[in-house]
Amino acid sequence: MIKSHDGVLFDLDGVLYAGPNAVPGAKEAVENLKGRGIACAYVTNNASRSAEQIAAHLNELGIPAQPEEVYGSAPAGVALMSQHLPAPAKVLVTGSESLKDLCRQQGYQLVDSADDKPDAVIQGFEPTLGWTDLAEASYAINRGAQWFATNLDRSVPRDRGLAPANGALVEAVSFATGQRPLAAGKPEPVMFQQASEALGLQRPLVIGDRLDTDVLGGNRAGYTTALVLTGATTLAQAQEATGAETPHWVLETLADIFNGNHRSLNS
Repeated sequence: MIKSHDGVLFDLDGVLYAGPNAVPGAKEAVENLKGRGIACAYVTNNASRSAEQIAAHLNELGIPAQPEEVYGSAPAGVALMSQHLPAPAKVLVTGSESLKDLCRQQGYQLVDSADDKPDAVIQGFEPTLGWTDLAEASYAINRGAQWFATNLDRSVPRDRGLAPANGALVEAVSFATGQRPLAAGKPEPVMFQQASEALGLQRPLVIGDRLDTDVLGGNRAGYTTALVLTGATTLAQAQEATGAETPHWVLETLADIFNGNHRSLNS
């Protein structure tokens, strides 16, 4: 498979790691690719950490990575918001400190409460968020604030199994407001295209564990997509995929990039 591509765009959760632990074979796969001179980038919907933090985590797991190789949904979400609401508007951030830092860097005024009359709410995944945070976002949106989300992933693979992700928390706010946010991140193709262009790729391979984000986003970008069965999606679910959520290839593990054991759902 890899001989047909000049670079790999990896999802992270469920592909290279699950919570604090590396997925078996991930370290060896990335080292093999980079040893062959094949460029790698990491395209993630996780908005809870900065590119520097993500690269540091990967390196702690023995997976070589640089911050400039990481493309996350937090910067994509702030960029989306800036298209609709220029700084220095007031923004309530329902998310991580790294998301707040990105908003500050863009010149937005951060507020802590709906009573401060924010012009917008931007919501991104942060595992310490609670009911009070979601309620504050709901109050602001119901009072007229624009609503943006870094991504709409429903679940995230952790070391103990699947857990609710940002999309699940977005649903809670949606129930309270009757509204839907404008969302960045996968399955929009922008992050894949940014990574491919930055690496100068002509034939990128997208590898992810979700049909509705990784595969759909990679297919929308016009790239070859491979679903790996180490995360959120089973083979049975992959076989039921239709339309643009259908991967070109299915891998049992990342080792199948090299050993020829990948399968096509069309065969």
